[in-house]
Amino acid sequence: MDSKTSRPMPTEPGILAFHERCEAFCPADAVDASIELQRRWYDALCAEFDAPSPVGLTRRDERVGGRIPVRHYQPGDVATDTRIFYIHGGGFVVGSLESHDAICAELADGTSAELVSVDYRLAPEHVWPAAFEDCYEVLQNLIAGGRPVVVVGDSAGGNLTAGIVLKAKAEGLSGIIGQVLIYPALGGDLVSGSYIEMADAPGLTTADVGYYRDILKAPADNAFAHPLKASDLSGLPPAYITAANFDPLRDDARNYAARLAQAGVNVTYREEPQMIHAWLRARHMSPGAEEGFRHLVHGVARLLGTT
Repeated sequence: MDSKTSRPMPTEPGILAFHERCEAFCPADAVDASIELQRRWYDALCAEFDAPSPVGLTRRDERVGGRIPVRHYQPGDVATDTRIFYIHGGGFVVGSLESHDAICAELADGTSAELVSVDYRLAPEHVWPAAFEDCYEVLQNLIAGGRPVVVVGDSAGGNLTAGIVLKAKAEGLSGIIGQVLIYPALGGDLVSGSYIEMADAPGLTTADVGYYRDILKAPADNAFAHPLKASDLSGLPPAYITAANFDPLRDDARNYAARLAQAGVNVTYREEPQMIHAWLRARHMSPGAEEGFRHLVHGVARLLGTT
């Protein structure tokens, strides 16, 4: 704890340096700014943590259904017919194909699998269920090609990942062989557990989570929007779930992993003890984030069958 503010803080120098660098681009009170300014700050932050493209990897952009932008990442050495479908985070408000480009490239390269990322519609211009519908349409398009898919998402993208996997089960859509949730927002109650313990955590606060929920305007009783409210998790594909200790969303991940296991789903849960929300971006400057990303790549590869 920070003795001056009682703010929960990690002690690893690398992740603290990462957080300080982030706040130089995107201040702690960013949600109080205009949507336009939030997006400008976020884009600048993401560009700051860009990384060289893996050798031999190629990219190709297209539109699904003539309207939804997606980007294909093809590693130089592909070891599986199964594809990764990646859904970016950003509170449903910020983020794009560019914001997570380096992460997607390294994940594709590390797993030796083709990856497809999606540029879904953002709030507040497009409230629920616009982003959800875009992601589900891309999922249907990928599966229609006859190739299996592992769906991966971070933060808001973790929410969308869990939601479309639940809908696929409800509609009998086959072809999803794994789901990967990275510090996901899954609809916890905001007034208990990590939402209280980590209410003022660096990188994301409980107030921020409330802001993003309010702006998305998803129905409170919709399990596709709030996967923790799903009554039956049996029969879902195997999962890899990773959380950050210093994150109000931590218990969403913990509780969902526990419920999946209780429902008989094969689930691997990993909690990064020194990490904060959005630690994926710190993978080249924090030992803890580097280790977490290495485990993530291995977890995705195991679901793909490329280990």
